[in-house]
Amino acid sequence: MQSFQHYIGGDFKEAATHFDSLDPATEQPWAKMPSASVADVNAAVASAQNAFLSPEWALMSATARGKLLMRLADLVAENAQSLAELETRDTGKIIRETSAQIAYVADYYRYYAGLADKIEGAHLPIDKPDMEVWLRREPIGVVAAVVPWNSQLFLSAVKIGPALAAGCTVVLKASEEGPAPMLEFARIFDQAGFPKGVLSVLTGGPDIGAALTSHPDVAHVAFTGGPETARHIVRNSAENLASTSLELGGKSPFIVFDDADLESAVNAQVSGVFAATGQSCVSGSRLVVQAGIKDAFLARLKEKAEAVVMGSPDDMATEVGPLCTKAQRDNAMALIEKSVSQGAKVITGGQLPQGKGFYFPPTILDCDNAPDAASLSAEFFGPVLSVVSFETEAEAIEIANNTQFGLASGVFTQNLTRAHRMIRAIRAGIVWVNTYRAVSPIAPFGGHGLSGHGREGGIEAALDYTKVKAVWLRTSDDPIPDPFVMR
Repeated sequence: MQSFQHYIGGDFKEAATHFDSLDPATEQPWAKMPSASVADVNAAVASAQNAFLSPEWALMSATARGKLLMRLADLVAENAQSLAELETRDTGKIIRETSAQIAYVADYYRYYAGLADKIEGAHLPIDKPDMEVWLRREPIGVVAAVVPWNSQLFLSAVKIGPALAAGCTVVLKASEEGPAPMLEFARIFDQAGFPKGVLSVLTGGPDIGAALTSHPDVAHVAFTGGPETARHIVRNSAENLASTSLELGGKSPFIVFDDADLESAVNAQVSGVFAATGQSCVSGSRLVVQAGIKDAFLARLKEKAEAVVMGSPDDMATEVGPLCTKAQRDNAMALIEKSVSQGAKVITGGQLPQGKGFYFPPTILDCDNAPDAASLSAEFFGPVLSVVSFETEAEAIEIANNTQFGLASGVFTQNLTRAHRMIRAIRAGIVWVNTYRAVSPIAPFGGHGLSGHGREGGIEAALDYTKVKAVWLRTSDDPIPDPFVMR
């Protein structure tokens, strides 16, 4: 079996203990992964703090930081296919998705490379004639980045890219489920020429995450994952008063009006809930469809769902691969069974296939007669769609906002004024109109409510890794007047 190492302080380190990683397509162990200790976490944070304070990084010009990020982007692009194959092997994500996504990850590093010397301060038109006041944006410090196994190279790029562009240093904890691509990414990063300690990459369980996010030298925690883990992270950050950016789960509404282009909407819905085997935080897992077209829409959708090619994730013909873990598959099955007991009707899917692997078929549940079905409120993280219908625009808005999450949403209509009303009314960080699951390094990504706070992507993300310093310069040569009066 392959064996991986941690990357701490610019060096590759053997861990004291290891664990087996299972191939989700075969359920067989294929690699040994390092398991970090609290001592490893302390060493990684210490090296990040030393690097942050060292002249080699602290005094490096923003333009020079940008050039290093551009070099990293080129290396990611050069190694995109091997990284994609590794992610497919370790997580079960299909190769056609990982290949395309990781190739695009390089553009995120290029974007932040270009942004590095454009994080600007400001001159203030202060109300005191003998003062010049300006603002400096300075790096916030050591960043603890915690990413899940799904889309981890993308989810780490939207943390590492802006953090390094701003001048921070990063300790990244990869998920213990499928960490191979992040541990391999460390090898690529090592070739880019950054000073030692600017990035460390390790993996391990919740105890390691707790040690990292509560460490006294961590200034900011950037986390992607579930709300329950996020609550622990927020509690941990009370120890170090670190700021946080949290990109959490979703239960995104996919709203289709009766004037929509049905073929386009059906294709977008397939992409929104069955692509990535439904293992996406922006999964359009709640279809909210106007009653008059419900039957026609579901007929088309059922046909496409049943035609989806489910197979080996390393086959370019495969459209749905296995879920990442057995626990995930068991959770999806339990939620379906509970929803059916509450009145939901299975339109297609819902049964585990025979054979090895954590496979789960595209599943559609009609919940019109089950308004309290668990499937309408719980995040499956699997290829399961729950369907409800509506009569009026106001009812569609009410259904869409009937969730504690608020990450993404989709609206399909050819009525421009209606589209604008929906954009204003939907409580979500992302509204896609007549499209779905589109991303760009230029656009911010994030949500409201239990979907978290802060933004990843765009200039907003880089600003999250800075703090503002106000500088006052007195220009008068006269003696300072009454020292007992605040000026």
